[in-house]
Amino acid sequence: MELTPIEIGLTTAIVAVKNDEPRVLVAEGEKKDNPAGLPSGPFDPLAHRTLEMGLRAWVEAQTALNVAYVEQLYTFGDRGRHARIGDTDPHVVSIGYLALTRMPDNAAPLRAAGFEPWYRFFPWEDWRDGRPDILDEKILPPLKAWSRENREDPSRAERLRLCFGVEGIAWDEEKVLERYELLYDAGLVEEAWRDGRVAKAPVPLGQSMRFDHRRILATAIARLRAKLKYRPVVFELMPEEFTLTELQHVVEAISGRHLHKQNFRRLVETTALVEPTGEMSTATGGRPAALYRFRREVMRERHAPGLRLGVRS
Repeated sequence: MELTPIEIGLTTAIVAVKNDEPRVLVAEGEKKDNPAGLPSGPFDPLAHRTLEMGLRAWVEAQTALNVAYVEQLYTFGDRGRHARIGDTDPHVVSIGYLALTRMPDNAAPLRAAGFEPWYRFFPWEDWRDGRPDILDEKILPPLKAWSRENREDPSRAERLRLCFGVEGIAWDEEKVLERYELLYDAGLVEEAWRDGRVAKAPVPLGQSMRFDHRRILATAIARLRAKLKYRPVVFELMPEEFTLTELQHVVEAISGRHLHKQNFRRLVETTALVEPTGEMSTATGGRPAALYRFRREVMRERHAPGLRLGVRS
């Protein structure tokens, strides 16, 4: 019996924030008709002692970026990722990672298109200016029709309610992956057509990515949004010194939520995550603002030092 060869790949969502927008490093497709995707590289068991060392090695080689924070997400191995019927190439199992970095002033990635706003791929996830129009105009009508196609299967309607916050259920910003998976199962994203799940290409909902890279990115966004609440990972995206307004804008950008200014400042003070530097910033365009820095002692003081964000204002 001939065994199918397996190749292990490492795929990472490298996230930074610039101009109050969360951005992800996107690599160009190798062919003209190949969509962009996340930076990826093979794991070489002879050259790389660990998976993370392999990841850091090719990230540095391809992008010249220094990623301080790296976290393994999940292993993605669906047959439709690379292979087609009759394809004899190795089946690729990809290990997904989340990496955080500070946006360099003059980034010059070697094999990448550059940092793109992640809401370009998930426009329905950005609630900072209120409920996105795309939900009611392009997403919920076909999803509701899909949920009624098989009335003997109530799970469709239940998934719709829980994922997209309909019929009185609140929107949960952490369900990024669940929402994308539902859109995929309903055949409403281009990847479902490309994988042969539906016969006709749907109306584009956000920019697609090659293979299952948008699924990996959805996993990364959900993980980062959840992690904000119990780990101080947001400071991996901040400069060494910052104003509280700058910190709030980054938290809002990642979570996709608008936060009440006074409530946010009270939360920051209560959690004791930052401390004043004694300096002032004059780059605000208005009155000088106090500069703060991350208070690293909090890591030794509490088990879960994060920003437990409250109800949307």
